[in-house]
Amino acid sequence: MINRDENPDFLNSFLDYNITILNKSPNSIKEYNYDLSNFLKFIAIHYKLTNQKDPKDVNISNMDISIMKKVTLEDIHSYISYMATDLRSSPATRARKISTIRIFFKYLSSKAKLIPTNPAQNLETPKLGKRMPKYLSLEDSKKLLSVTINEDNRNNIRDYAIITLFLNCGMRLSELVNINIKDIDFSESKLNVIGKGNKERTIFLNKACLKALKNYLEIRPHERVQFNSRDALFLSERKERISNRTVQQIVKNELRKAGLDTKKYSTHKLRHTAATLMYQYGDVDIRALQALLGHESIATTEIYTHVNDERVRDAVENNPLAKF
Repeated sequence: MINRDENPDFLNSFLDYNITILNKSPNSIKEYNYDLSNFLKFIAIHYKLTNQKDPKDVNISNMDISIMKKVTLEDIHSYISYMATDLRSSPATRARKISTIRIFFKYLSSKAKLIPTNPAQNLETPKLGKRMPKYLSLEDSKKLLSVTINEDNRNNIRDYAIITLFLNCGMRLSELVNINIKDIDFSESKLNVIGKGNKERTIFLNKACLKALKNYLEIRPHERVQFNSRDALFLSERKERISNRTVQQIVKNELRKAGLDTKKYSTHKLRHTAATLMYQYGDVDIRALQALLGHESIATTEIYTHVNDERVRDAVENNPLAKF
């Protein structure tokens, strides 16, 4: 939850613009607020506007827009250096925060006309080395599902449905927790989810998903459900919409019971798993995979189209010149 009273007016103005004009999702707004408040606290210390040394203790609510007029590219580089050395932020984390800063200053200079020049105009993003996404093998995926459904606890049918959707549909955590019952169309075997950037997309459901969902809906509580959660598909013990944290804990518990490394695998790795298994075993076109995962750029989808060593070996062995 964002406490707008802790923000300077120009930051709240930026957030309002993204909510009302750009229709950014609540998650994006929360990330923008977190990234920019930390940046502004650093600037306050950097410009000696406070006696505090720890950014957590800095109050930026009264920061004037005149400070933003003084910020230079070198100041922003100092913040990036601080993230890398003091906070030990990964290149990916720094890249995300740099993107937020770039959007923020573009708004202040071009849209709101609150500052005369954009100090982040030539701000570069650190190069990110391509990493192979971690994912469960087919056998490990089956083991995880088997452990979950056969577990002796009152939530196993709900938890099984959750993990089945992750492994079969490749949806994001935020997409899953925000599913409403009305979003599911059993006659057409599909459901609608709201993805990044508040973009709606259709996910088609296979037999395993349909069966898991129908079984869960048969035992889903209907009485004494919290008023604002009556439409929610997945409910917590308190009979309210299940939270991100609860789903993450469910996945972690089931991974551990299946004997899988919880430091290596997580909720998001189930998304990697779904994409990888569909690509390796389903002969899925990369464009279809892009649509299914809700990626804006095909380049993002390409990280899931890695192939294992055996497929590379087979490709070499099947070269027509292999037996020449």
